Amino acid sequence: MTERVDAVMIGGGHNGLVCAYYLARAGKRVRVLERRPIVGGAAVTEEFHPGFRNSVASYTVSLLQPKVIRDMKLAERGLRIVERPISNFLPQDDGRYLKLGGGLERTQAEFRKFSHHDAEVLPAYYEALDVVADVLRDLALRSPPNMGEGLGTLLSAARQGRRLAGLNLAQQRDVLDLFTKSARTFLDSWFESEAVKAAFGFDAVVGNFASPDTPGSAYVLLHHVFGEVNGKKGAWGHAIGGMGAITQAMRQACEEIGVQISVDAPVERVLVDGGRAVGVRLEGGQEVMGQSIVSNVGPRLLYDRLIDPADLAPEFRRRVKGFKVGSGTFRMNVALSELPRFTCLPEPGEHHQSGIIIAPTLDYMDRAYTDAKQTGMSEAPIVEMLIPSTVDDSLAPPGQHVASLFCQQFAPELPDGRSWDDAREEAADLIIDTVERWAPGFRASVIARQIHSPLDLERKFGLIGGDIMHGNMSLDQLWSARPILGHGAYRGPLKGLYMCGAGTHPGGGVTGAPGHNAAREILADGGLWRRITRAA
Repeated sequence: MTERVDAVMIGGGHNGLVCAYYLARAGKRVRVLERRPIVGGAAVTEEFHPGFRNSVASYTVSLLQPKVIRDMKLAERGLRIVERPISNFLPQDDGRYLKLGGGLERTQAEFRKFSHHDAEVLPAYYEALDVVADVLRDLALRSPPNMGEGLGTLLSAARQGRRLAGLNLAQQRDVLDLFTKSARTFLDSWFESEAVKAAFGFDAVVGNFASPDTPGSAYVLLHHVFGEVNGKKGAWGHAIGGMGAITQAMRQACEEIGVQISVDAPVERVLVDGGRAVGVRLEGGQEVMGQSIVSNVGPRLLYDRLIDPADLAPEFRRRVKGFKVGSGTFRMNVALSELPRFTCLPEPGEHHQSGIIIAPTLDYMDRAYTDAKQTGMSEAPIVEMLIPSTVDDSLAPPGQHVASLFCQQFAPELPDGRSWDDAREEAADLIIDTVERWAPGFRASVIARQIHSPLDLERKFGLIGGDIMHGNMSLDQLWSARPILGHGAYRGPLKGLYMCGAGTHPGGGVTGAPGHNAAREILADGGLWRRITRAA
């Protein structure tokens, strides 16, 4: 039997749920088709060992749009986000440590342990980043101008460019620096302490298979600072119940407004008729037809695997083939019998409620990337550890804990034809050993572990190359060029085909912005003004 709806959503990740909600709120009949037995995409909570639950892939909150939280009434549906007391904690090779966050004066006091100069320039640095971050916040819920639409492109570009044009010359220079320079070059112009530069530089390699010396890596640093928690800009937090608490609240909002959600419903093919996407076929053979076919999966998965190549223009296929994916991410969850005791700060404290960063210098990060380029994995990987059970006792038995290990610089594909299936345990041991060097006894405290190599992330969540961003956040794949110039406003190359995932503007992270924006464009299509501007 063939079902017909207004909009078919491929994938029930958080952006797909957001998009479905706004479409349904406008009166559209929406069907969400999710391959896995649970919606949420990479933002889910699972029990990975008896009594131990954790966020499986995405693991921390900051970028989720306040408008989405308000519109979907997520707080009223039980979502509670707890802010970290400090942002990050970085152990150092010489036995010292640096804490970042907790207010300007506290951070300045920490910086003075390493450099009085760096403490003094910190307010100016924050101000410079905040100005640029405000521009990004303003653009996050705006659709980029879609190149090739004539008058519509010009009008949209003029409106969005007005904010940038209003910056003074020094601020415009900061924008140019952040979008083009390496993280090291940018940070070298501000700070002198290697510990301080590492504290900020870590954000430049999160979900980015690159060195802090890679041109353009400064933007990724910026991408991670324009969020907020509970109205506090730049803050990071934990969703009580894990990241799945966000997407389950979203599911509730969608179902209450009439969205039909099907799990265990993998899409096999997008159906195309006369150059228009008209429906999808599930792996079991069922077809669901719709006026709008909306993809929440990444561009590479959509165009390489779900659409017949014959239905795409050769030039478009070539461009998609060049769309860069692979974030160098290896993700683990571990059940712990006790809190880790760091050599530099062994007793329990606020540092256990922060992001614990094992990457003391930019040189350390660069070596991790160089190793991974040569051998597939770094000998001393970059590790961010979060221990959410310190603020959320629903995740582990009393007195025990769960930790998220977000690990960076593991190549999407291993050299010499090796498979991640053969190397995943080796890499997991390497990560545990890395933490052990900074927190002796950590290995003995590990009760169980859940491993997600880049290949595991691809198989489980559809993240091609294990890319948590659905595609590199490089200058050539941002704004109107995300994923491809001419298709940067959430519309695919086929009529009736739309994209609403992290492979579109403004990119990766649990934001809800792509889903919000795509819904607006889908609803706008067919209106008189849209027809005029697209024809101009």
